[in-house]
Amino acid sequence: MANQSNNQSAPKETSLNIDAKLATEDGKLRRRYDLVEQMKFLFVRVVKVRDFPNIHDLYVEIKLGNIEATTRFSSPEWNQVFAFEEEKIHSLNVEVLVKDKTETIDMPHAFIGKLQFNLGDVPNRVPPESSLAPQWYKLEDQTGTNLDRGDIMLSLWMGTQADEYFPYAWCSDATRMSGDAFGYTRSKVYIYPTLWYLRVNVIQAQDLLLRFHPESSDIFVQADLGSLRLRTSFSKNKGAKPFWNEDLMFVAQEPFNDTLVLSVEQGTLADHVSLGRHELHLKNVEKRLGGESVDNTWYNLNRPGITETAIEVKFASKLNARISLDGAYHVMDEPIEYSSDFRPSSKKLWNSSIGVLELGILKATGLVPMKNGARTDAYCVAKYGPKWVRTRTIVDSLSPKWNEQYIWEVYEPFTVITIAVFDNNQLDANCRARGVGDSIMAKIRIRLSTLDRGKVYTHSHPLIGLQPSGVKKIGEIHLAVRFSWPFVSSLNMYQFYMLPLFPIHHYLFPLSHVQFDNLRNQALNVIARSLSRAEPPLGKEVVFYMLDMRSDMWSMRKGIANCNRVMSLVGDFIAFWKWLDDIRYWKKPVSTLFFYFQCILMLFYPEPFLALVSFYVFWIGLKRYFKRPKFSCHVDAKLCGADITSPEDLEEELDVFPTQVGGECLRRRYDRLRVIARNTQKRANDLASIGERLQSLSSWRDPRATMIFLLFCVVGFLVTVTIPAQFIICIWITFYLRHPRFRSNLPSIPENFFKRMPSRQAFML
Repeated sequence: MANQSNNQSAPKETSLNIDAKLATEDGKLRRRYDLVEQMKFLFVRVVKVRDFPNIHDLYVEIKLGNIEATTRFSSPEWNQVFAFEEEKIHSLNVEVLVKDKTETIDMPHAFIGKLQFNLGDVPNRVPPESSLAPQWYKLEDQTGTNLDRGDIMLSLWMGTQADEYFPYAWCSDATRMSGDAFGYTRSKVYIYPTLWYLRVNVIQAQDLLLRFHPESSDIFVQADLGSLRLRTSFSKNKGAKPFWNEDLMFVAQEPFNDTLVLSVEQGTLADHVSLGRHELHLKNVEKRLGGESVDNTWYNLNRPGITETAIEVKFASKLNARISLDGAYHVMDEPIEYSSDFRPSSKKLWNSSIGVLELGILKATGLVPMKNGARTDAYCVAKYGPKWVRTRTIVDSLSPKWNEQYIWEVYEPFTVITIAVFDNNQLDANCRARGVGDSIMAKIRIRLSTLDRGKVYTHSHPLIGLQPSGVKKIGEIHLAVRFSWPFVSSLNMYQFYMLPLFPIHHYLFPLSHVQFDNLRNQALNVIARSLSRAEPPLGKEVVFYMLDMRSDMWSMRKGIANCNRVMSLVGDFIAFWKWLDDIRYWKKPVSTLFFYFQCILMLFYPEPFLALVSFYVFWIGLKRYFKRPKFSCHVDAKLCGADITSPEDLEEELDVFPTQVGGECLRRRYDRLRVIARNTQKRANDLASIGERLQSLSSWRDPRATMIFLLFCVVGFLVTVTIPAQFIICIWITFYLRHPRFRSNLPSIPENFFKRMPSRQAFML
């Protein structure tokens, strides 16, 4: 590829045999299945049999040469679809056999009847044509004679992966799997429920019947939503009328079938008893879509284990709280930098979509074996917004071909789509019984704002995985990506760069960083539980990896990489400072004189200066246009420091939280962390001392130093009033650029004076 980066982890441009031009019709986008290479399949739909009154264990077997597939043992109706890849068919005929599975293990499966079709006679079907209607066929015996009784209903056709039956079909590369395992190989589209923030503002309680003496215990409110429990702090008023006025924030999911349980507790966090509780169904909670206030409500507290009568309820203990479902916030489930959605929770506040994102997952090449026997059962997961997609699992292949295409509506260009590859461990019954999760291989991210309108980006992206042994290339994944929007909306795309990234509610009623992190962790667990109940399920390890749950965990590698990123940013400033130092010390006298006269000219004629700076920046951007990146963002192993990280650092980064490591390894980690903390503490101390010395100039902590500083201020005032500022700056530039023979190696007077100023270090223990 032209202008291809030398970085081995950069994507490489590929080509496809597709017509990938932008399709529009009447100014609106038209969807086409054109980002993947067509794969032709023979579809066989087996519906049911009839006229077999005395046989109850029938099943159907389909044979194409050495390829075989069988239906479930659930006669007389199956309604199953099989898809056989045309490239793997080495036979001119397809046989459909009806057999009897007897209960006796020693007896072979009994042959009942068969049908045979010539592949040349199978019709072709191209969606959106209607599906072929299944027909009844008479079964034949081994000699080709029609049986007296027994019919089978089925249909056959040649189609592609665009066929609507394809996601539900048993593909030829997975027909050896059992019925239970096959469910884990299917492709699937997941839409997880819309998430809302549930705000519980606990104000106060009254008329509590205390169980312990107030001086020996504390009172707090405990809120339970599903499996999550949050608590307020201890009330300073330990009597019968405690006061808190604290917010407890939860993540709730539509359709709000959960129940919120509020309980006033007395005791300690480890040992406490309930003084009363109230249950509130979320469907009865007020929904807030703007900045309107929520009325506080007094809730009756039911005493645990006691049935309240009407008279007792009138005088029950009460809890005062404001409870609302805030739909104007966006519930964050990903890091902001990698987020795929910024819309608020309430659909009433959504804007219309601005375009369409199409993703073609083509294939993977050079995958490393993940199982014994040099095997890998790979599948892909792609996530954008609330829509997740999962490709089918290609069994026993290190170069799987998926050729599946998916589409998303786009509401914000500053978003990222995440694609990851996993190894399916659910095909083994023993792994499923032990609860073994799928193996993580690698992932990539593509930022939509870096894509041009209607252009198809076909690249092979290296899959870079981080393992305890070091950074490793897992293989390559071939993708085709297109971000399209109508031409009339092109100006609107530029307007997005002027708008706030989050909904307005985030800025009017901001959440603290602690609340933000806590709510994101809640959202991760809610999404993981929701997707784990789908069929086939997405495991918790898949969801956490896609949503980058460990993004804020400590890592020596990330710490060093971020420091290097900062140094890279300030590198130009450091280079300028070194160049200025060379000018100052007259290492190049001609350059020093030219710089001096240029500064004087700029000082007395400043008008063209800003115009020249603006034109210079424009010229730099114009030059870089012709060297702009030709591929999307990718994992840079050198930038993130993965290629030089020690195995011990990688082991610490991949460790779970809280850690399960002990002994000598944990001691080494702790000692190393203390060294890092010591250096950080020293830098913080130096920075604080500089600021405190500046403050002490006028604090009279050192009377003589403050007197000198004030006298200097008076002299500076008189000088600046009587002498024009341009002449003062000119004198300072001349003094700054004076020849080295007029300089001294000793520190300057202002530097000596500043270092003698006191700081608050003397107050430290």
